[in-house]
Amino acid sequence: MSRRIPALGLAGLGLMLALTGCGQEAPVSEGVAQHAATELLQVTQVHAETGMTLLEGPVLDGQGNLFVVDVPAPAGEAKLLKIDLNSKDVSQVHTDGTGAYSSAQFSPADQRMYLSDIAGGRIISMNADGSDVQVFFEGDVDGRRVSPDDIAFDKEGNLFVSDFTAFPGAGVDAAQAGRIIRIDGETAQGSVVAENLPSTNGISFNEDYSGLWLSQYAANRIDLLALDQTGMKAASVQPAIYVNAGVAKVDSNAVDAAGNIYQMFEHDARIDVYSKTGQLKAQIRLPDDAQGLESATNIAIEPGTTQGYATVSGKSGGYVYTFEALAEGISQSNGG
Repeated sequence: MSRRIPALGLAGLGLMLALTGCGQEAPVSEGVAQHAATELLQVTQVHAETGMTLLEGPVLDGQGNLFVVDVPAPAGEAKLLKIDLNSKDVSQVHTDGTGAYSSAQFSPADQRMYLSDIAGGRIISMNADGSDVQVFFEGDVDGRRVSPDDIAFDKEGNLFVSDFTAFPGAGVDAAQAGRIIRIDGETAQGSVVAENLPSTNGISFNEDYSGLWLSQYAANRIDLLALDQTGMKAASVQPAIYVNAGVAKVDSNAVDAAGNIYQMFEHDARIDVYSKTGQLKAQIRLPDDAQGLESATNIAIEPGTTQGYATVSGKSGGYVYTFEALAEGISQSNGG
C-alpha cells in the first residue's frame, strides 16, 4: 500500500460524508412522473462514536435477504448486515476493526460477497454468512493508492471499480484525479481503464455490457464510458447527462433491463431515473413525513421483478425504503 496518500480514517470519512443538516428540498420537475417510496424498516441508529450512519451497497441474494453495509460503523459494530425481507429481522454478518465499506456485491464467478473498503484501500470477499473472509485486492495501481468506492462486475467476474478521490487528505485534485480500475477476477491484478475523471462515485454496466455509466461526483453529471474491443480499456468517455442537483452530489447508480439509469444522491433523499438517451423519466421521492433523512445513496432492484429497495440515511438513522421500478431488475441493478 502506498504511503504517499495516507489511509482515510473514520474521522476523515465523516468529513467527506457530512450528512447531518445538509438535506435539501429539491424542486419537482414539471412533466416528470413522480413515484413515492414506502418505508420498509429502520436498520441502524446514528453511532455515538462516529456521529452518523450511512447505509450503502444494497444487494439481494435471491433467497429473500437484502444485505447492506454501514459505511461509518465503528469497530465492533455491524459493518455488513442482513435483512430478512419476510420477517424484517436484521442480523450482523461482518465487523472488523478498521474497514469502512461503501459497497457490496456478489460475484457472478464464485458467488462470494465482495466489499469495497474505501478507507483501507482494499476489497475483501467472504461467504454470504460472513465466513472465510479474505483480502482479495490491496495496494497501488500504476503507483497510486486505490480508494475503491463502488463495484461493477462484468459477465466473467472481473471487477470495475470507481477510485474515489474527493475526501480530505487525499492529496490530489478531485476534479481530475478520479479513475476507473479493472481488477482481474482470477489474479486480482489491477489496471487503469480510464483516468483524469472528476472523482467517479457510481459505476454500472449498461444493459448490454458495452460500456459503463459513471456518476461523476466532482462534476455532478453522468458520463458514458465505452469499452474497447478487449473490454479492458476505455475507447471513449463522453459527458452524457447533466444532473439538476443543487447542493446535492451524485452518488451511486444502477441500470434496469430497459437501460434506464437510476441516479442516487448524497444530501438529497431522491432518485432520478433517466432514459439511456438522457431524458429524465421519473423521480422517486420519500413521503413528506419522512424527517431527518438527507441522502438516498443506493438501490437494488430484484432481478426479474420491478421491486426496488433504496438505502436512505441521515440524522434519524439508516432506513430501507421500497419502490416500484420502471423496468425489471438485472445484475446491473443488484449491488455495487
